[in-house]
Amino acid sequence: MNSNKKAAKMVGIFFILAAVTAIIGLKLYDPILNGHDYLIKGSEHANLVIIGAIMELILVASAIGTSTTMFPFLRKYNETIALWHVFFRFLEAVIITVGVISVLSLLTLSKEFVATGTTNIAAFQASGTLLKAVHDWTFLLGPNFMLGINTMMYSYIFYNSKLVPRFIPIIGMTGAILVFVAAILEMFGVFSQISIWGGIMSLPVAANEMILAVWLIVRGFNESALASLSLKRKAVY
Repeated sequence: MNSNKKAAKMVGIFFILAAVTAIIGLKLYDPILNGHDYLIKGSEHANLVIIGAIMELILVASAIGTSTTMFPFLRKYNETIALWHVFFRFLEAVIITVGVISVLSLLTLSKEFVATGTTNIAAFQASGTLLKAVHDWTFLLGPNFMLGINTMMYSYIFYNSKLVPRFIPIIGMTGAILVFVAAILEMFGVFSQISIWGGIMSLPVAANEMILAVWLIVRGFNESALASLSLKRKAVY
């Protein structure tokens, strides 16, 4: 029981750490991702951009941490879905990492632009546009598209296994559908990810993660549900 509670607390901490570092990272990227003078501002705020990249790498590690720490519990109900969850969470982490690389590459481009002066501006702008586009697409596919899939998988298991109160996975499944639909709409240009509608459709999945995190830190997984799942698993094998 003690080890289960420790694992539950780790999952909660990973969720909170992922949320905090994602927000900080995006904010610190502002000088190099927004504004027409990003090729100059990026170099001027190089340290902030690098710290932002480190924040996102912590986000990557936290995302992987949630899936691997939850796996022993999720597999008690359905090992296949639990494996899919780990795989797709890793895929989400890879996509986010590609986005980090694009931002750091954009920082290198900015430093080169400042060092060489204003020669061949068009080439620098074209390269910068491409790198920003890579980040924008990874930002869409990772924190939205893949997040929706991942949230739906673990919420589905939590709902059926009763490892946590059912109102939490209900919020999770609702949020998963909304953030997934938002990603599709953003792909077709209906609205941008950083917009009122994008924010509204992302609120339920964000609320789910924070509520789930606090619950796991304070209360942990339902021990009677864990015992029941373990008995069923032993009976099968």
